[in-house]
Amino acid sequence: MQLTGEKLPLKPSGRRSNPWRVLVYILLIASGILITRLVEAGRVQPLLLPTPFPTRSANSYVEQGKAYFSAGDLNNAIEAYEMAVKLDPGNGRLLGELARIQTYSSEFTTNYQDRKARLDGAIAYVDQAVALSPDDSFVHAVRALVYDWAAAAQDTISERNNYLNQAETSAVRANQLDPDDPLTLAYYAEVLTDQQKWAQALDLAERAVEQTEGRSDQIGDTRMDVYRVYATVLESIGLYRRAIEEYEKAAAITPNLTFLYLRIGVNYRELLDYDNALEYFNRAAQINAQLSDDPNMQDPVPYIAIGKTYLQQGEFFTAALNMARALVINPSDPDMYGQLGIVYYKARNYESAIPVLHCAVMGCTADESQAVLCELGYAECGPEATEGSYLGQNVNGLPLASGSVEYYYTYASALAYYSGTDIAPSGCMDAEAIHEQLLWVYGNDEVVIGIVDENRAICAVVAPSEDLEPTPTIEPES
Repeated sequence: MQLTGEKLPLKPSGRRSNPWRVLVYILLIASGILITRLVEAGRVQPLLLPTPFPTRSANSYVEQGKAYFSAGDLNNAIEAYEMAVKLDPGNGRLLGELARIQTYSSEFTTNYQDRKARLDGAIAYVDQAVALSPDDSFVHAVRALVYDWAAAAQDTISERNNYLNQAETSAVRANQLDPDDPLTLAYYAEVLTDQQKWAQALDLAERAVEQTEGRSDQIGDTRMDVYRVYATVLESIGLYRRAIEEYEKAAAITPNLTFLYLRIGVNYRELLDYDNALEYFNRAAQINAQLSDDPNMQDPVPYIAIGKTYLQQGEFFTAALNMARALVINPSDPDMYGQLGIVYYKARNYESAIPVLHCAVMGCTADESQAVLCELGYAECGPEATEGSYLGQNVNGLPLASGSVEYYYTYASALAYYSGTDIAPSGCMDAEAIHEQLLWVYGNDEVVIGIVDENRAICAVVAPSEDLEPTPTIEPES
């Protein structure tokens, strides 16, 4: 130690410690310890961590939708495209593709109301697509397809013609934008077919097929549309064997779209080749079975087609079995009851036809529906029915329209024939109520007028003193 003679410092030099600063340090340390423990407990996530699941792009949903479409699962294909549209709402082409698939999905509906609802949804999509992409030939071509198919679902001739005019306008515009596009040519040909301009339709359909040669990679599965339309044109002019060949080409491209096999079966049925018709209808049913293990989630349309084929052959028992199978798949659909009722009526089984047609026309309660299913052997009867075996559902009757008029006049005829029996004690009165509806809507239709006159003549014999004031109908609960 060196002594210098200076005074030794006995107190620390510099500024004193600030107690508030010390308090801040303590709080920071405590906060750090707390956050560390929360992170370890999983209650707080560190910054800049990746999301648990990668964010999907619109394109990934498109690819998924295409896969579902190829598999024949159009409902899931629609859902995938709807997700893609949510992620990319300004993409008109996506909306056009969605509208195309939704239009095709209408082939899987079994009644007028459901079909119209599907097509109305497709119209909303495609109109939005055109607004977003007014210079895209694809969306105009799809609009032609949508409005053309929707025309057939309209009630009046004027409405149908209005939709066909809309379809033609879009087809012309698509053709102006891309005159050599095979899809544009094909959809235009389909519109012309429904306008009964068969020569022009055939010319455009043939040109569309020619334009697909060597372009399979470019146009993808829309080649199916081209061959399908060509087959449709050929079918419309009675060339059923050639139509079958083109439908088979379409089915080779998209082998899981069951409506293509149904069209092939229908053409074989036109040729009175029932064995081949049933083979293709059965193929459609098998594809549906592959899409769902639950029999009640399958598509009833192939069974209806099979039933109609047996009906055309006069094999009423087998026809009824297949119609009943379709009914069990969708026991709330009034059209299913109508289809089965027609079979019973043509088999002159009026006793079975009346309650089934009643559900189709007037609607029925869940208990009445259960009674029908019980009679068919698909559900337990009476109080013995357990909750698991109770299949009955409320059924809302079909409104009188082109797709249901046959059910109305057939029901009226069955009531007239069976009037005065336990199953139809006031059959003629109830039939007369239906007659009034039929004449109000179809008073100029000679077929309807003839059926009403025949039923009234029957009632004049079987129930001459019956008061023709109809009994009120109770609407089923929704």
